[in-house]
Order: sequence, then structure tokens, then C-alpha cells
Amino acid sequence: MQTEYEVDWLVAGSGAAGMTGAVVAHQLGGAVLVVEKEPRYGGTTCKSGGVIWIPGNHRQAEFGIGDSAEEGWQYLKGLIGESVSEPRLRAYAQRASEMLAFMMAHSHVDYSPLPTYMDYYEEVDGYKSGGRSMDPGFFSLRRLGDEADFIRDDFHGLLKFNVTVPEGRCLGDMNAAAYWLGFRLLLRYWLDLPSRLRGKTDQRATLGPALVARLRRSLLDRDIPLWLNTPIRELLVEGDRVTGAIVERDGIPCRITARKGVLLATGGFSKNTAMRQQYQQAPIGAEWTAAATGATGDGITLGLSLGADLDFMGSAWWSPTYRMPDGRVLALIAGKAYPGSVLINRQGLRFTNEAQPYEDVVKDQYASELRGEGAIPCYLLFDATYRQNYPVGHIKPGKFTSDASLPEELFSSGLLTRADTLPALAEALGIDAVALEATINRFNANARVGKDPDFGRGDSEHDRYYADPKIQPNPCLGPLETGPYYAMRCEAGDLDTKGGLLCDEFGRVLHESGKEITGLYAAGNTSAAVMGDTYPGAGATIGSAMTFAYIAARHAFGHDGVSNE
Repeated sequence: MQTEYEVDWLVAGSGAAGMTGAVVAHQLGGAVLVVEKEPRYGGTTCKSGGVIWIPGNHRQAEFGIGDSAEEGWQYLKGLIGESVSEPRLRAYAQRASEMLAFMMAHSHVDYSPLPTYMDYYEEVDGYKSGGRSMDPGFFSLRRLGDEADFIRDDFHGLLKFNVTVPEGRCLGDMNAAAYWLGFRLLLRYWLDLPSRLRGKTDQRATLGPALVARLRRSLLDRDIPLWLNTPIRELLVEGDRVTGAIVERDGIPCRITARKGVLLATGGFSKNTAMRQQYQQAPIGAEWTAAATGATGDGITLGLSLGADLDFMGSAWWSPTYRMPDGRVLALIAGKAYPGSVLINRQGLRFTNEAQPYEDVVKDQYASELRGEGAIPCYLLFDATYRQNYPVGHIKPGKFTSDASLPEELFSSGLLTRADTLPALAEALGIDAVALEATINRFNANARVGKDPDFGRGDSEHDRYYADPKIQPNPCLGPLETGPYYAMRCEAGDLDTKGGLLCDEFGRVLHESGKEITGLYAAGNTSAAVMGDTYPGAGATIGSAMTFAYIAARHAFGHDGVSNE
């Protein structure tokens, strides 16, 4: 039996975009409903670092950082060019900081600038060496009450306890300050006896889970309902306007009338093999993505049913990934920039600057594959010195976890390969030993003098961020010369797809004719990325998701202009 429900604003998706759009609409006086098809809320946001990229944000001055929306626009325009409409690009540059101020004033969202986390492309005008990327801090899951049991639980960190971005950066230095911080965080974790005795994970949420928890607490404060296990099946249309949707709540159809509109924020299509093979370059599939399981393109399909236009369907928020023996797919963000490592294709050749932004690494991986060099998968090679001192993905350094104590499945699954010599490693990987040795010999000679003439590794501020400052003259470069040698299998993965419904500067979905589809909005990875086929800086995906959810809600409620609230 079909039931009926009436609201002002219907939101599909419970990630950063969806819950931001819900909070904004409620603050503007609307009756709001959020529906989520998964049994847990948070989406891909909950698997992320939770960082947002906000040019000219109101907190930069506290850290002595000078910036403005105009400088942000200059940087974005120089990087993205004409591939995104100027009004939409300007809307992000000019209103992202407005969104942040609004959310910090009217919700539990609380961001702090990262003064040394730089934009990704310092050669582009408008670049800043820090302060645009922002960290969500920590948030106690206890503040969610029973709702803490329904937050996505598939975020996997390296440690038992959770860390913020600044804490993670400090721990990565592995100096006296890092060890003291680690001791204090571990002590706090073990002293949380109620959680330890109940077998719960760390209740101090950080990164993406912290942002999701903050947003969920904000919905709870406002009594905004969030229906789990509730996919949208069909959009309702009267005349030329979207007026709501048919959803399926626990298997029962429900007709939702949405007076002001519908916001589609269901994520990308990373987990939809058919869509990926239709729109993206081969080889591709759903098995290499680090996105949430619900990212199957539902919102995009709904928009297409009404004739919506698409853009950037061949693009993704690319990142090398690796598959753990239990099936988890994890992004390799840090680790590839530490000295004593290289990425190698199956011809035994380097093909990229390993320390550059992860999106560009995968683009180079595809380019190498297209040249017939066998780069999908590729391998992160490192030696015993690296293994002893640095984490690789979610594998702790040898000084903390010896090879003997590593699960055997890491090796038997093919994720890790180990050999006493480079020729033996090449044989195990099916790589030409002569080519590999020549590649490593050349790399080692250059690493000793701190230069990488082949790919420029370590030349930029970004390259050096995740490196080891104790290594000089280039913290990214160190020779591979101490056995045993290791290889980690790396895929051409992503954090989610970028392609989706083409939207205007107000977040309205556009028809193939170029006219807006009245009453239908999209944000996050359901919409075509305002960042185009680029990645301006850490947090660009969540920052743009929240900003256009904010803009969309304001437009739907008749608040088109810049807010002073």
C-alpha cells in the first residue's frame, strides 16, 4: 500500500552535500526530508578525509593568511579554463566562503584552515601555499546517541585511534613530537574503558566521519527526519516542474510531494560497472574504486529519465588504490612520496612523478597503459630502509610491525611481493630484470644528488608535503639499495566519479536543450564537477559538494543572492 508524505525540500543522499542542503533548507524555514538508500548514512564522505577547499574563507586571517574569492577565482579559471561555465565557476569561488560561514553559524560544522596544506599547482596564478584546505576537527560519536550505530563503519585508518589531518601530519614525521603525540592519543583511546569493554571503535571521530557526525547531529537538533533503506524510484513531474518523488521505504512505496524541489546528492557512479564501461576509458570497472557501495549512479539515472544533460562522464577523482585481502579497496594518498620508493609499470619503467597529486598519477598510469607499457596494475617498489621507516598504505613501518607479524594474506593475495634482490623481485612480478635494474640505477644516482630530471619529483611544495624532511637535499628522493625489496600492487582507482548531471550556477539540473529542469537540483558527485577534469587542492570534492548544496537550497527557497546571515 502506497503512503503519502509532503515536505518543502526532499533530499536524496546523506553525505556532505545532502545533509548540508537539508540544514540550509530547514534554516530557511522549510520542512525537510532526507532519504538514503543504504542502511547506514554518510556515503563516500564517511570514507574520505573530510577536508574542504574554501578560497577566501573567514578563518584564514586568524592564521595570518591573506586570500580572497577573487584570487580563488583566478586560480580556478587558470586551472580549469573554459571547460566549466564562467557563472558556475564564479559561483563556487565567490560563495564557498559564504557557505562555510553559514554552516559554522547554524550547525555543528566547524573547520580550521591547514596553514601548510598547499594548493596542488603552484605554477597557476592565484595559488596559495596554505589555508584553503581545511580540517573538520574531531567530534565525539557519543553526541549522536543511538544514531551513532548507523554511521558508515567502513572508514579504515592506519592506527587503532583516529587522528585529525594535523595530527596525522605530525605523526608522519616520526620524531620526538610525533611519538609524544602518539602516546597521548593511544592513552586516551585505552582510557575510554566503556568503549573498549564493549568492543567499539574509537568514539573520537575525525576526518570524513567527523564531518558526517557533525552534520547528523545538526539534523537531529532540528528534528529533520533521515530515512535509511529508502531509495528514490521515480521523480514526479507536473507540467514542466519536478514536484517530488516516489521512494521505497523498507519495501513500501511512498509518494513524497516536495513543494520547493528535490536535491539529488546520491554520489557518483563508481560502483556501476556498466556505466563506467559506457562512459570511461578502458580498462575500467567498479572493483578499483574507494567510493562507498551506494555510489551506483542512481541520481544521474533519475536525471537522465527527464532528459538531463551530462558532462565530465569520463572523469573521476582519480587516486591509486590497492585491494586488501578482505576485499577492501583503499586509496594510496600518502606513502608514494616517501624517499626510497618508485612506481613501476610492467616494463620496469617509471612513468610518473610519484609525489605529485594523486589524480595526476592515475592519469599518467592510463597514459602509460595506452603506450602499451602495462601500467594497470603498476607497482610501488621500495626497499628495506623504506619498509623499516615509513608506512605504506595501511601497513605500518617495520620498526612497529615486522614482516613476520604481517598477515600472510598480504603476500599470498598478490598485494605485496618480497624478494632479496631486484632481479628476484622482477622475476616474481614478471618484469624484465635488466630494464628494472637500469631504471633503479638511474633513479638512485639522481636521488643521491636530490634531483629527478625525468619527472621532477620533489620540485614542488606539494611533492614535499608527504615526504621526510629529515632526508636532504630532497625529502622525496632516496635510493633503493638495501634488500629485501618489496612491491605493492596499485590499481588505477578513484575516490568517486566526477561526471554527472550538468548544472548551472544555482545547482539547477539542465536539460539537453539547455533549459533548467524546474524543481530539480543536484550537488556533489551526482552533478558534473565544477572542478572539471582537475583537482585544485585537497578538499575540492567535498567543498564543492557542500557549496552547491547550500546554493541550491537557497535558490529553491527564493534566496538567490549572497547571504549576510
